[in-house]
Amino acid sequence: MIIDAHAHIMTAVHGTTASGPTRSLSWGKARWGGETIQLLPPFNESTTFPAEALLAHMDWAGVDRAVLLQGPFYGEANAYVASAVDRFPDRFVGAFAPDPLAPDVRQQYKQCVEEYGFRIVKLELTEPTGLTGRYPNLRIDAPEHSWIFEGAERDGLVVTLDLGNISSRAYQTEAVAAVAERHPDLTIVIAHLAQPPIDESDIAERNEKWREQILLGRKANVSFDISALPAYSADYDEYPYAAARIYIKRAVELIGAEKIMWGSDVPGLLTSGSYRQLLNYVRLHCDFLTDEEMAGLLGLNALRVYWRASACTA
Repeated sequence: MIIDAHAHIMTAVHGTTASGPTRSLSWGKARWGGETIQLLPPFNESTTFPAEALLAHMDWAGVDRAVLLQGPFYGEANAYVASAVDRFPDRFVGAFAPDPLAPDVRQQYKQCVEEYGFRIVKLELTEPTGLTGRYPNLRIDAPEHSWIFEGAERDGLVVTLDLGNISSRAYQTEAVAAVAERHPDLTIVIAHLAQPPIDESDIAERNEKWREQILLGRKANVSFDISALPAYSADYDEYPYAAARIYIKRAVELIGAEKIMWGSDVPGLLTSGSYRQLLNYVRLHCDFLTDEEMAGLLGLNALRVYWRASACTA
């Protein structure tokens, strides 16, 4: 079984970031504040990536299931993600991404869990696209946010965290450690393998900060996905992404392959490689993994982490 532990779907880009709003343009382009970016390859005139597009990529690459995450850059899509899970329950599990400082956040949480049936809470702390960009002093271990983790632990939800770049305010290793220790029955996933310093691999301080965050995986309730690693090289590296594989190997040595899940971060990563390449650089080229480790990393670990939570309401 192969599971994409980090994917997105959207009918249009309509997000909010510290740099301004994000909006779909055409032929894969999007407006981000005052800048135009090439978000997706120029597949078609509309810059969109619906559930059916993700399924077509999954079927082409032989991927069985996917975790549908949300985030501020693409924009809130609770109803759409819930409808995709309802239409394809054997392929998808869904997440919501609340703004913890929104005045109606508790109502959002209640609706997303009780009405939409989401079993994952995504908190994107990144400065460019997430919470610390809009709220520079936000700390996830602050008392005012404890209810989110208490609720997720009580309700059997997974909390997925995007902690951004090593040098940013979002990289809150100590805060995550505190949350994990206060809530031992809460399952936590850190996205992007703690965003390794692929372009700064010769800087000891950056590598040590990355190592400190990876070591959170030695806690029983913390795991990682490896989505987006090819994009962390300034030149987007070249398939099969040798620099990214170095950090996957280091993480496996530090915490074990059973704490790591493959993920693509499509559609945004499709400017770094095809969906099959984003899978095959691991499936075909991480030859340091045993067969058992490969089976876990490509799917069985995500099945245990994300579909255990989904089974709570089955």
